[in-house]
Amino acid sequence: MADIVLTLADLSAAIPLNAALEAAGFSTETVAAVDDARATVRRERPDLVILTGAVHEGPALDLVGYAKDLEAYTLALLEPTDSERAERVERLGATAVMTKPIQPAEAVAAVRRLVDRRRLQQRIGITGQSGAIYQVLVQIEQMAPVTSTVLIQGESGTGKELVAKALHDLSNRHGKPFIPVNCAALPETLLESELFGHEKGSFTGAAERRLGRFELANHGTIFLDEIGEIPLSVQVKLLRVLESRAFFRVGGTQPIDVDVRVIAATNRTLKDQVATGEFREDLYYRLNVLNIALAPLRERREDIPILVRRFIREFSKQHDRAFRGITGEAMQRLVEAHWPGNVRQLRNLIESMVVLAPGAEIRAADIPRDVLEGAHTLLPVLATPAARQAGLQELEILWRSLLELRAQVDELRRRVEDRPSRVQVIEIPETTITPLHDVVPEPAAPDILYRPGMTMADVEKATIGAALRESRGNRRQAAAKLGIGERTLYRKIKEYGLD
Repeated sequence: MADIVLTLADLSAAIPLNAALEAAGFSTETVAAVDDARATVRRERPDLVILTGAVHEGPALDLVGYAKDLEAYTLALLEPTDSERAERVERLGATAVMTKPIQPAEAVAAVRRLVDRRRLQQRIGITGQSGAIYQVLVQIEQMAPVTSTVLIQGESGTGKELVAKALHDLSNRHGKPFIPVNCAALPETLLESELFGHEKGSFTGAAERRLGRFELANHGTIFLDEIGEIPLSVQVKLLRVLESRAFFRVGGTQPIDVDVRVIAATNRTLKDQVATGEFREDLYYRLNVLNIALAPLRERREDIPILVRRFIREFSKQHDRAFRGITGEAMQRLVEAHWPGNVRQLRNLIESMVVLAPGAEIRAADIPRDVLEGAHTLLPVLATPAARQAGLQELEILWRSLLELRAQVDELRRRVEDRPSRVQVIEIPETTITPLHDVVPEPAAPDILYRPGMTMADVEKATIGAALRESRGNRRQAAAKLGIGERTLYRKIKEYGLD
């Protein structure tokens, strides 16, 4: 497979450049005419296509678009008089342009940068060739080797976790843990324990010591997604960790040192939260050492056709559906849509249409109306492995929350059951006019009162009823409270018609 496909439209530029590229270790494939390049690009799937001449003509511009659809980069070599055409070529999708005459060494350096960046995209899975995407790739290359804290900002669905994972994978921590934490998915009562862990017995339900996410991420990276959702009480402790790289488990007395890189992300404007007092200013500056801002999909519409074709290929293979692709009208509708859910919404839509579209090609009629009108769409999609894994993580968090709640309920029930009985029998004279609250001692009101005319059977029935209420219908506990056997209690319940 060739790294580079190079056209021979201008032999005087192509021949020395081809020799320099091969000498630099690149695998090249040359084509005599731009018209023949399409088949070669489809077969070779190169990282880069170089147009050596006639870049302003129709076949060359078509090749630029075709290469872009296959996610290959393009380098256009322009004549000194092509300054106006350079803007047109870039506008139609060329990744980079150079003006002739070019020095082979300079061209090889430019080609290496483009090929390395293209391979970086393939490695980390960030799709697109817009200026916004190139800027993010450059920032990732710059920030990955250092250990500084990074704040990633962008709307939901723009790929913040993908960028965080890329920063980790390209760093010297790539062989160590990458621990993501969705701060918005954890209730305040569990968030501190999730982040810092807890000691055995530190709270109800803490049956054993548990390591927190910071401890699990030691020597690696922790990704705090939706950082703007954490409560102020936890923000204070997070600030302490960022300043000292040490923390205490919940209920612990010994500090734990960690070597961990912190990457945070938010779809909210933290500066606004600082102004309203929802987010600590000192924590904001601690997090915002390095910053990456992800553009929403509506601001990089030129990437939509690339994303659409990639998702069609991906889901056609995943679901074993023979798909020819998408019509021009349907693609134009998708490019013009608002996409409030960004790439995530587009991905879900394409999967749904690949699975549910009646034909072997996505048509404009297959696009849901709410997408065209700019609203979020909730579409039935088949669960991908990544989606299933995310769902399992959410279920794990929910399950732990339920266990905590169950432990608290059990503790409350134990306290109620251990409460001394308040059953009292008080004789009230038939002629008394003393108010009841003067007869019954405070604060506990009696459950059983004796009144003239009551028989022993009436008192026994009332006593058994009170014991059953006290034990919330638990007959074994009621029998124990009354000092009688369970069989005797069953017989009395039946005898007195108690439910």
